[in-house]
Amino acid sequence: MAELKAKSFFSVGFDLVLVDENLPYDLYINSSSHETNEKFVRIFPKNGRLCEEDLKGFKGKYHQLYILESQRSAYLKSLVKKKDASPVTKTEIIKDSAILYLDKLFDEEKEFNTEILEEAIEGCRESVEAMVEVVKDFDITEVQNLIGSLSFHDFYTYDHSINVSMYCISLFRALKPDATDLEITMAGLGGLLHDLGKIQIPTQIINNPGKLSDEDFEMIKKHPEFGNELLDGHTDCGGDDVNWDIIRRVILEHHENVNGTGYPKKLKDEEIHVMAKVTSIADFFDAITTKRSYHDVLSTEDALEVMAKSVGRKIDPKIFEIFTRNASKIVLKGKGNQELPDDFDACKPHNVLPLQKVEANLKEKNFFKKEDQDFGKVSQAKESTKKKSKSKKKKKAA
Repeated sequence: MAELKAKSFFSVGFDLVLVDENLPYDLYINSSSHETNEKFVRIFPKNGRLCEEDLKGFKGKYHQLYILESQRSAYLKSLVKKKDASPVTKTEIIKDSAILYLDKLFDEEKEFNTEILEEAIEGCRESVEAMVEVVKDFDITEVQNLIGSLSFHDFYTYDHSINVSMYCISLFRALKPDATDLEITMAGLGGLLHDLGKIQIPTQIINNPGKLSDEDFEMIKKHPEFGNELLDGHTDCGGDDVNWDIIRRVILEHHENVNGTGYPKKLKDEEIHVMAKVTSIADFFDAITTKRSYHDVLSTEDALEVMAKSVGRKIDPKIFEIFTRNASKIVLKGKGNQELPDDFDACKPHNVLPLQKVEANLKEKNFFKKEDQDFGKVSQAKESTKKKSKSKKKKKAA
């Protein structure tokens, strides 16, 4: 059998191989004992039906199983069917796949080209589709707990983008309970690719947790436009059923503020796409709640209190109301006295979160309007009126 390159394969755990169904991928082993002279041999064919006894036999004979990189998508789809695998295990594998494709985009040692972009976008979509199957029924707190159980990567942008994607999946499903899997996938894909434009920005600027110079911050603020431009003309590579114009809007608009003070176009309210608003909230929440080595983070309750001060300014009131209700067992007490400045960039790592005291005129203000507080709820007064109306109709009929 001809020798195949090691980079064409990825390793899989024995317990995460599909059994008692037609296998949608081939299984290989490395038959060489020398790391520098790897030789992969197929031991089980695609479409064959593997049973538990077969797998036990493989486990006793071989050190590790491998699958062709070209069959990664089929493996991810089969992984979500494994009922005996925990969400943490599934998500860790899906996250590793997403990082693989993000790394291809951000690898400074490789010359960026159209082929790399198209392969990465297709791979990102496959990763998000698998992630949707795992977390679409999770509430925000469950997603947060899941993220806390995962390992971290050295590059902030990778972890952050994957976390934002998971929060987008959960929040969009809460916002639109009847959403199709394709719509939820688009929300997750927008979250995963929202910082795509940062591949055009030097890594030392992206990963600088200290205070940026005005010049560097202006460069950071160009990443939405850079990302939008990168996707221009390449929006058929990840599947023509995806509305890539919407994904581009998410990338372009996720730093727009609902009061028109954001960037790059100072859009406001309804001018901002709903998926961009969802991404903005997910982006903000992960940046201040996910532990990093260079700064402490806020508790979930404190984070929601701080974010509430930005409602009506940075973030959408109705979507934020759904976000807080989707965070189980969390009740805002209204006692927070800190906020983050409107120019806080959720995508940028911070040495210290730039919290500041709430201005007196803002502290007394309730950013949730009455109609926003009632969003998605049935008013008791309206319900009572409906009952009285039905009662009168019954009396007339009698």
